[in-house]
Amino acid sequence: MSSHHIVREKQEPALIIANGEACSEELLGQLLEWSPYVLVLDHAIHRVLPLGIKIDAWLGDFDHGHDFEAVLAQQHPLEIIHTPDQDKTDLNKAIEFLIERGFPAANIVWATGRRADHAITNLTDLVRYKDQIRLVMLDDHSKIFPLRGTFEKWYAAGTPLSLIPVGTVQGIVTSGLKYNLHHETLTLGYRTGSSNEVAADGFVRITAHTGDLLIMECWD
Repeated sequence: MSSHHIVREKQEPALIIANGEACSEELLGQLLEWSPYVLVLDHAIHRVLPLGIKIDAWLGDFDHGHDFEAVLAQQHPLEIIHTPDQDKTDLNKAIEFLIERGFPAANIVWATGRRADHAITNLTDLVRYKDQIRLVMLDDHSKIFPLRGTFEKWYAAGTPLSLIPVGTVQGIVTSGLKYNLHHETLTLGYRTGSSNEVAADGFVRITAHTGDLLIMECWD
């Protein structure tokens, strides 16, 4: 896979590659075209190296051992970031690392699938850091991002769009959807906005008064 360094660093989202289910090479290639900085998490390095991707940084607690010399022989220069804190996940640490480095945004792949506990925790990180960095999580079937203020975007009619609360979200108002919400409440485990869709070609608008809401563009 070709080098990704074609845009200026910190003007486009960084790319975090976690260690869940791999996405298609097509999706990964598209993201690399717009990601001047690639950060790989811990054991994912051994799945990423064979892809021929230029990696900028490798982060993890490294508690299961690695052949660092062998990795450096394939990726040089490579910044290795040892983060032994066991109270945070590798994705927590990666996001906080990018915030500290001044990155305004990041795309995240390989963060869903495989372990359900990891996938759920990774999804909640999208809202945990929403006020500090713009995050988008992608796989071959979904694009997931948190509601930040007012969301407005043009969609084609019939586009699947799900609204998933993390906890309870109150005062949700939408327009442009088949099933609009009018100052309503969604609560995870009780009432969610799954499998809604865009009513007609045009703009969808979403706001909420309180709480953390994930917006999911989904396709089969």
